[in-house]
Formats: sequence, structure tokens, C-alpha cells
Amino acid sequence: MMEKSSKFISLSGLSGILAGITAIAGAAFAYFYLLRDPSMTDYNRMQELMILLADALVVLFFSISFGLYFSWHKARKNNQSLFSKISYRTIYNLGIPLIAGGVFCLILLMKGDIRMVIAGTLIFYGIALINASKFTFEEVHYLGLTEIVLGIAAAVFERNGLLFWTIGFGLCHIIYGFVMYRKYDLKKHD
Repeated sequence: MMEKSSKFISLSGLSGILAGITAIAGAAFAYFYLLRDPSMTDYNRMQELMILLADALVVLFFSISFGLYFSWHKARKNNQSLFSKISYRTIYNLGIPLIAGGVFCLILLMKGDIRMVIAGTLIFYGIALINASKFTFEEVHYLGLTEIVLGIAAAVFERNGLLFWTIGFGLCHIIYGFVMYRKYDLKKHD
């Protein structure tokens, strides 16, 4: 009872799995159609950046959509409200670093520093997860730490940034989602 009133527990593992799959699909698009050999495209640098931004926004849209849908479904199944005081706190604490990081990464993108955009998205996302983790499951904190480490690695090893991004937003979300699904969603109701 106390956990329900102090923690946002409607997060669904399935949303993490699908967000990871969506991120891998977005990264594959970026790699195979733009980044693998940019000289093979007829795009100028600004067109490439706009396509990558659109790709990232599509991934973000679907990831948020999956998150909302499956969390709503889980909340409804457990006779809980998706939107409560604690869910608003979670969103607020997640949103501040995400918005700040998003603005910062857009500035980097407009300056053409795509490699640091990759690192920045991972780092700010990790900070956002850690910031929001006090209102949800402990595993969110560890996912945040992992994202930060991958972001720093992407900054150091710039040429492999897309690989670190794919691991962070793709593979880590799939693993996290699977763990969450097994631990919390499949839990037997007594």
C-alpha cells in the first residue's frame, strides 16, 4: 500500500522492450541510409542532419507512445490511475533534465556536432532516469547509470558513438524491459 502511494509503479516492461526495438530500428536507418557512407547520398550536410533529427523524433514519438499505452494498460489492469500526484512528480523530475538535454543537443546538432549529440542524449537521459528513479523502481536508477557510462564512452570513442547509442537506447531498454516484465508484470496476483 505504501509503495503504491509513494512510487509510480505503472511502468510496463513491455514498453521498455518496444522502445528498445524502436531505437535499434532508428539506429539501423541512420546507419544504413546516411552514416555508413555519406558520399553515396545526394544530401548536403544540413539535409542529413534534418533526416537524422526526423529519425530521432520518430523513435522518440513511438517510444513515448509505447510507454504511455502499456503503462496505461498496466494501471487499468491493476485498478490504478495512470495520472496521479506521484506520476506527475516522476514526469517533472524526468522532464527537467530531458528538456535541458534536448535543447543542448539541438544546439549541438545545429552546429553540426552530431557525435557529441549522440553522447549528450545518452548522458542527459541517464541523468533524467536517475533523477526520476526515486519515484519509481530501483532498476530505473541502474539503467540511468548505464546510460551515463555509455554516453561518456560515446564521447571518448566518437567514431563508435552510434554503436553506444544503439546499446544504450536499444539493447539496454530491451534488457531492462525484459527484467521489469518478468519481475513486476508477470508477478502472480494473490
